[in-house]
Amino acid sequence: MGANTVIGKRMDCFSARRGLRSRNLGVSAATGAAVRTRRGFTLVEMLIVIAIMTILMAMSVPRYQAAVLHAKESVLRDDLFQLRSLIDQYTLDKQRAPQSLDDLVSAGYLRSLPKDPMTDSTSSWHTDSDESLQSLDQQEPGIVDVHSGSDAVSSDGTPYSNW
Repeated sequence: MGANTVIGKRMDCFSARRGLRSRNLGVSAATGAAVRTRRGFTLVEMLIVIAIMTILMAMSVPRYQAAVLHAKESVLRDDLFQLRSLIDQYTLDKQRAPQSLDDLVSAGYLRSLPKDPMTDSTSSWHTDSDESLQSLDQQEPGIVDVHSGSDAVSSDGTPYSNW
């Protein structure tokens, strides 16, 4: 019996291996005939995957857009701060306020005018001129403040043109 059992186990292993090979090759283990094996995904599986991807995109796109808006607002705040401080420096150094933002570029205070991140243009900056003098030595009035040229409203509810 021991020999038959060992031979029987070998036969079982052999047929099990042959069955695995036949599944990979697309051949039936029992009859040796070719059978069609299932490959790929069904339409329902593909629709489920597409639905899941759509849901994930619907959740991530608004967050991405909010992050882009926040970054543009940060750049605008920084540009306005820099332009205002350069206007003050120019006024104190030259004893006159700049007549346009191009005066800051021509005097070397800026390499070039920054783009307004909300309008994506260098020519959309709005300047405020005033007849008041900032220092006793100042001889000519000129630009005292700068704002964005955008009519849009920020995420905190104030117009960019009022920043």
